[in-house]
Amino acid sequence: MTLSALDFVLASKRSEITGLQQLLQMGKLVGAVSQLIHVLQRERGTANIYLGSQGKTWGDRLSERALQVQLAEQAVSQQLAALDLHGQPMANASRLFSRIAGVLHSLSTLPSLRAQVQALSIQQPDAMSRYSEVIRIHLALVFEAADTSGDPSVSRALLAMFSFMQGKELAAQERALGAAGFTARHFDEQTHQQLLALIVSQERCFQTFTEFADPRCLALWQQQLSADSSEFERFRRIACTRATPSGEASDVALRWFDVTTARIDGMKIVEDLLEDVLTECCRQRIRDAERAGELQQQEIGQIPRHDPHYAALIPPQLSRSVLELVEQQSRQLQAQDAELAGLRTTLAERKVVERAKGLLMQHHGMSEPQAHKTLRDMAMNQNKKLSDIADAMLSVAAVLGKSAS
Repeated sequence: MTLSALDFVLASKRSEITGLQQLLQMGKLVGAVSQLIHVLQRERGTANIYLGSQGKTWGDRLSERALQVQLAEQAVSQQLAALDLHGQPMANASRLFSRIAGVLHSLSTLPSLRAQVQALSIQQPDAMSRYSEVIRIHLALVFEAADTSGDPSVSRALLAMFSFMQGKELAAQERALGAAGFTARHFDEQTHQQLLALIVSQERCFQTFTEFADPRCLALWQQQLSADSSEFERFRRIACTRATPSGEASDVALRWFDVTTARIDGMKIVEDLLEDVLTECCRQRIRDAERAGELQQQEIGQIPRHDPHYAALIPPQLSRSVLELVEQQSRQLQAQDAELAGLRTTLAERKVVERAKGLLMQHHGMSEPQAHKTLRDMAMNQNKKLSDIADAMLSVAAVLGKSAS
């Protein structure tokens, strides 16, 4: 059978629709992961208070938090089961599936961690570090999902959601770290520096979010920011200035946890809207592509079958009607490529920075904010871009045989 240019025009549109349908499924997975991260953050905070109080506070909540995580795990498993592992391969499928494997492995470590927390056989900083690592691996999956998108509007939605989720995770780390400090009635210098780094890093993530977010999400975020936060700011000043809070340690810690939880729950509302926008964006793009495909079919149906170029494999000169279809498809793809170029540059730079941070965390025991601060300070001292410093660090690590996840 001899194939024509029109066959490949239609195949291109079918491939576009398939890719968008895969992105829709990926968006559902990201939404499920978002909820799982949210309840993991709560479990981490509860464990911090329990360990910080030497088992005197919130022991009864540990099993409840674990159950919430297990239910969220089931929702993620359902979305993973819906992925087509044997159909048309997704962009960057190898790295994506590797991230999924990492997520599943990290979840398998939670039962032993919970047992250690329950038995008070693990120190609070170690427990927080292990919970944070599980969450980091989940966020890496979301970041990888953003890199699978070949559609500019979907890429923007994914970038906005990832940046916001990352900022929310840093806010949750601040909640957990503050809960431990208020429970102990003391913020040592290391904790003080970690809190400052977390605050700076949150602002960085939320700034990136504002660059890519949908206007509705921006409006909701501004609404959250304008809400009364005087009590939160008062607590934050106490922690950042290492002042001794008045009142019973357990009462202060629980109040801090409640105040910061209200803040993070507000962020979750924005995050849920980001998920809705992502899903809506995917579905709208599918509808647009399907409609465009139908119009192409109609236009092709009007091309005379006796056109000498209709069935040509590589025609020497396309007829005007065929040429218009091919050029229209080409212009659309060129416009998408131009818009994607900038987004992919942003993604590539973020990916390099994330890998460099992972290297510092893995080999130097740094937290995520500490790793980012180290890279940022190096960039400022050398008057270079953050991504350039990160790239140079990864190059040196490759020579030395070290790897970054």
